[in-house]
Amino acid sequence: MKILRNSFFLSLAVFVLSFSSCKKDETCEIKCADNEVVTADCKCVKIADDKTVIVARNITANETWTKDKVYQLAQRVTVVSGVTLTIEAGTVIKGQAGSGANATALLIARGAKIDAQGTAASPIIFTSVADEIVSGQIKSPNLEPTVAGLWGGLIILGKAPISAAADAVQIEGIPASDVNGLYGGTDAADNSGIVKYVSIRHSGTNIGEGNEINGLTLGGVGSGTVVENIEIIGNSDDGIECFGGSVNVKNIIVWNNEDDSYDVDQAYTGTIDNFVAILGPKTDHALELDGPEGSRLGSFILKNGTVKGNLTTADGEYADLRDKVTCTLENIYFYNFKETSDLELDNAGVSDNWFAGNIIFKNLEFNVSHLTAGNTTLAAIFKDDGGRDAELNTAAESFAKLSSTPGVGATKAPFIGWTWADANSELAGLK
Repeated sequence: MKILRNSFFLSLAVFVLSFSSCKKDETCEIKCADNEVVTADCKCVKIADDKTVIVARNITANETWTKDKVYQLAQRVTVVSGVTLTIEAGTVIKGQAGSGANATALLIARGAKIDAQGTAASPIIFTSVADEIVSGQIKSPNLEPTVAGLWGGLIILGKAPISAAADAVQIEGIPASDVNGLYGGTDAADNSGIVKYVSIRHSGTNIGEGNEINGLTLGGVGSGTVVENIEIIGNSDDGIECFGGSVNVKNIIVWNNEDDSYDVDQAYTGTIDNFVAILGPKTDHALELDGPEGSRLGSFILKNGTVKGNLTTADGEYADLRDKVTCTLENIYFYNFKETSDLELDNAGVSDNWFAGNIIFKNLEFNVSHLTAGNTTLAAIFKDDGGRDAELNTAAESFAKLSSTPGVGATKAPFIGWTWADANSELAGLK
């Protein structure tokens, strides 16, 4: 076992020698399981084997995590400014259970870098300690893909422009007392590193009332950062959320999250290309697209996407465009939604932005062939438009159509072989 916090594990070693792990400790008056020991602060801690590294500190010097070990996040672990964390292909990282201030997560602070370059043959997996998966496996041997909220998530922060109350603000999910939670700046080309062939699972623990961590949070991340071939499964909040910034995201799949699959805020200006959303039984919107929160304006692009609804969810909308957002949605195929599902443009000046040409729709396809009544027309899908139904419904025929087979959408090939979604036969609707 590699020891990362000397004082903690010195105490642990003393207790291993002094107490039987299955006996009651006389000082703390607690009884731990057979594979646990009592620490000096009266907690039960698992005895790690020589293949497990407990990470209970911030990363303050360049460091490499290797695939022959399993790395357990015992706290919110921050890679501080000026430092690079390298993660080898095939490495498994597991977050311990915890909520509130004790939520576990990996945070890449402004000025720091992550170099996590998995491959199709050896993806990097972020998951929970409850997951019995080991390097080389794709599917969890014991957890269902709907299990969510067991640990925090992956948070990457940068110095690219955002639209908020200030040039730099605190990211949601991180206490205000932690200065490593700041994101935003003036460098649109800022580089936070590389994240490729990475699967993030069972994340989104609650840190406060209605405040969870996203599977992948990108706060003020610049265009110099590489984010591609990403899978996010079973998150309690959004699958991925971009808070401003200009990073481009390519080949990403979000499956079974419990809030929105894709959430964009604060005048994000990048492109999300070849994306998939597979809604779970608790998913809210496939796309929640928000506009600026400050004076800075910006527009983003979502293109070449396939979005599968879930007929069992209470909500499960196509998309919600809000807060004067400006964007382009292009070549997107939607299917398996309910009759009551819609694409909303009725919030805070959104419909005005569309009529002014600041929101662009191109080649949107909706498969409603499974429905027998109700939402079988474009007029029913685009029914929330700020009271200008007739104009929008007439225009919809120029950029949207009903289709029983996908003529547009995401390409399946980048997700084959390394994603749990593929191993679970969830990609049938892709080209």
